[in-house]
Amino acid sequence: MVTLTALQAGEQGLVTALRTQDETIVNKLFAMGISPGVVCVLEQRFPSFIVKVGRSRAALNRDIAALIEIQPLPSVAP
Repeated sequence: MVTLTALQAGEQGLVTALRTQDETIVNKLFAMGISPGVVCVLEQRFPSFIVKVGRSRAALNRDIAALIEIQPLPSVAP
């Protein structure tokens, strides 16, 4: 598996795992709607990672993005 940092802007993936045992980080990601089984789209990589989850967007720094395991999915045309 790869992490969110491997995706390019516009690519989507299925969250498969969170690579941390830190409850604070896990709870923060859950509150943003990011959890295993959720499909997300990476909209931007710099200066922060912007992820679209459902109808919401979340901003993540590189360290947090590197904790999110992703299974890349075929992109869907808008």
